[in-house]
Amino acid sequence: MILWRVELEQQEVERLAPYAMKSRDSRGRHYPEDEHAYRTAYQRDRDRIIHTTAFRRLEYKTQVFIITEGDYYRTRLTHTIEVAQIGRTIARALRANEDLTEAICLAHDLGHGPFGHSGEETLNRLMADHGGFDHNHQSLRIVEELECRFPDFFGLNLSWEVREGIMKHESEYDRGLAFDFDPDKRGTLECQIVNAADEIAYSTADLDDGLRSGMITPDQLSDVPLWRETVEELQVEPCDGFSEVDRHRIIRRLVGKSVTDLVQATHERLQAHAVQSVEDLRGLAFNVVTYSEATQAANRALKDFLYQNLYRHWRVMRMASKAQRFLTQLFQLYVAEPRLLPEQTQARLEKETLQRVVCDYVAGMTDRYALQEYQKLFDPMERV
Repeated sequence: MILWRVELEQQEVERLAPYAMKSRDSRGRHYPEDEHAYRTAYQRDRDRIIHTTAFRRLEYKTQVFIITEGDYYRTRLTHTIEVAQIGRTIARALRANEDLTEAICLAHDLGHGPFGHSGEETLNRLMADHGGFDHNHQSLRIVEELECRFPDFFGLNLSWEVREGIMKHESEYDRGLAFDFDPDKRGTLECQIVNAADEIAYSTADLDDGLRSGMITPDQLSDVPLWRETVEELQVEPCDGFSEVDRHRIIRRLVGKSVTDLVQATHERLQAHAVQSVEDLRGLAFNVVTYSEATQAANRALKDFLYQNLYRHWRVMRMASKAQRFLTQLFQLYVAEPRLLPEQTQARLEKETLQRVVCDYVAGMTDRYALQEYQKLFDPMERV
């Protein structure tokens, strides 16, 4: 028997919480389309995102470690997959819409340029007099303009709620400015879940990668409450034969502890504020997805540790410094000599400023491609 879309939509009404976003209640797409026979709107959005060029490029974009450092470390793609996995788990537990959550998770980092946050900072500096650069806005540009997959319009024509989720994405290092998406209202529950899933994913994964790289050691973590509590629960002795399996056990427990606390604290907050609908939730003065105060403080201590000991580590800073020089020189050369750009990119100069076209082109590069372009353009012995 076929499970038709109308049946899936009815199952959402029966199964999901009253404050969860139902696909049949979507504000729809910018360009009208016929509904699919056996996929909901958010399932189609998820599928469209996965098939984009921008999504595939995430495989070779930096999370913390540039790809030349080794094949083990997270990339933007593996980070995105981990965010989606954690996001679906949280959404399922809170009876939120898993498909909407997953779609936002998969799209939330599409706009990141090469070389991680150092690349974003470089592009923002270079574009300071031309509108700036922000990866949330770039993600929206990708799904609304830059991906060309349909004959009648640019972009992916995603639903309003997924695009809102992209623009209202917030984390320790990102602040959403959703000018065209009800900026005075909170994002959906699913949008807020993505924010939390992103932070859980990058904090625990960056800790894992930092330990694996040797840039941070178990001894350094002894004063971090969340680490100390977890190794005591697992009866691990980090200073005595700390193994790869021990590291995996600790990271797995940290993810589980964070997700469990978040689900419980969010459920309590939803009840405390008598949230009974999507509009109730969107009308609150704060995001409802949250940790308990104790876990919030413990996570804060872990983030502070990672900032001081990993993100500011001299090796990571060297990677960032090199990346800034590469991107700056590439950007400046393309602006000075736009005929070096591919013909398809040059064609966009008819409707966009030179700086924005160059920014889009550079932001779309993977780490590997940016390094190859740099060699081709600046090394006289390299074939072009």
